[in-house]
Amino acid sequence: MLPRMNLFVLPAVLIVLTLNTDRVYGGATEEQMIAAGKLMRDVCLPKFKVPTDVADGIKDGIVPETKEVKCYINCILEMMQTMKKGKFLYESSLKQVDLLMPDDYKDQYKSGFAACKDSPNGIKNNCDASYALLICMRDKITKFVFP
Repeated sequence: MLPRMNLFVLPAVLIVLTLNTDRVYGGATEEQMIAAGKLMRDVCLPKFKVPTDVADGIKDGIVPETKEVKCYINCILEMMQTMKKGKFLYESSLKQVDLLMPDDYKDQYKSGFAACKDSPNGIKNNCDASYALLICMRDKITKFVFP
């Protein structure tokens, strides 16, 4: 079901990110990044029954260690094409940082990805692997952002 959803959501994310391209210099604006994140959040929140206040807490770095939250994180990371079947897509994530993130986020995310690239290794459950990656990134990236 997720691949069929991606056929709708990913083009929608790209459309949001290309709006107002006259104001984009080497990446999306923060407003565009937030709008794209909201699209993904709107798909994943109801799927895993994560309350809005819990998802808001994740944005602030408060990440409960529950199955629902872990799978919500996995859903978002898979939609972002950062994770696939429990594997961190490091190289493609670096390319997405260059293409889609505001310039003032890029260096932190690249170094955070480098520091965290092995954090999901050896974890068999996809949701647990995504959780491990997110926790590492939260701890390594100063401007931590998550839908």
